[in-house]
Amino acid sequence: FGKEHKPCKECLCSAPPPKISDLMNDEDLLYTLRLKLDPTHCTVKNWKNFASRWGMSYDELTLLEQRTHGPIYHSPTQEFLLRYNQKPVTELTELCQLYQRIDVLRLLQRWMENDWPSRWQQAH
Repeated sequence: FGKEHKPCKECLCSAPPPKISDLMNDEDLLYTLRLKLDPTHCTVKNWKNFASRWGMSYDELTLLEQRTHGPIYHSPTQEFLLRYNQKPVTELTELCQLYQRIDVLRLLQRWMENDWPSRWQQAH
């Protein structure tokens, strides 16, 4: 048919750039980020490098690391993201590029392109 395409009012305003707090509302994404950034590898950059780059002190990093060994596991990735939850996700993608974590970068880019716009529209 020759049906006209008229965008609805909601579609006219596109989603704003997501903040880390938006990303943390997506349980599946957060879980995958934890799987990728929590483990310690001698050759792979993880949550500690990211947090340090954003200004966390050595003592804060040590405290977060110790909390992973307690009776209740605390994800250091989740803790550091919570601390910086007002930063835009693009700053996190820049860290991924800096530390050559292309796996995490692709994950975030897919989320920003595919999931974030629909999540934002559902919320607004």
